[in-house]
Amino acid sequence: MGEELQVFGNHVSPFSRRVELALQLKAIPYQYIEEDIPKKSHLLLKYNPLYKKVPVLVHNGIPLLESLIILEYIDENWKTNPILPQHPRERARARFLAKYIDHKVFRSWIKAARSGREGREKAVEEACKALEPLENELKSNKFFGGDSIGLVDIVGIFVGYWIPVMQQALGFQILTTHRFPKLTKWSQELLKHSVVNQALPPKHDLSSYIQARYPHNLGSKL
Repeated sequence: MGEELQVFGNHVSPFSRRVELALQLKAIPYQYIEEDIPKKSHLLLKYNPLYKKVPVLVHNGIPLLESLIILEYIDENWKTNPILPQHPRERARARFLAKYIDHKVFRSWIKAARSGREGREKAVEEACKALEPLENELKSNKFFGGDSIGLVDIVGIFVGYWIPVMQQALGFQILTTHRFPKLTKWSQELLKHSVVNQALPPKHDLSSYIQARYPHNLGSKL
């Protein structure tokens, strides 16, 4: 078919990694271009002049922006190993949960990571509260997508991988078996998947990045 795919990303970005994970689950070849976010290459500015951020998927010279939009585009163009449910109601639910992770879970955890000593306990508790709907949503399923990895699981790699590394690096003890048994088990199953495991950044690299970005929280214990 002669298709050309490029992914402009950053190796510690969960938004970039989710795009790569979707492509890898579908066994779609692509070229990866690592971006140094502070310096921003001329190609990144060319393909994403409005937001100037990653990820960007370039398909046959045409750029696509925003990771959730990119994931749906990938699923619509390459039908193998679908990541969205077939039933319209289930598709809508998956889209809702994916946006919830980005708009509520991600933002609450970044707020907790940025919090000062006085507001830290409240911020961390808010981040925990944001995880509760996901805990309830899993029910008895292996993945949010059922028996196979779907859209919510792909978007949820922030919960399954970034949050555990973040809490270890910054001293938060939140995503535990006691409080979130289903999410903890789901995270373990997700990380055991060979494709997911290969798509993730090394823990040391991610931990070093987090500690450098949020140095005021080092050594905090909650």
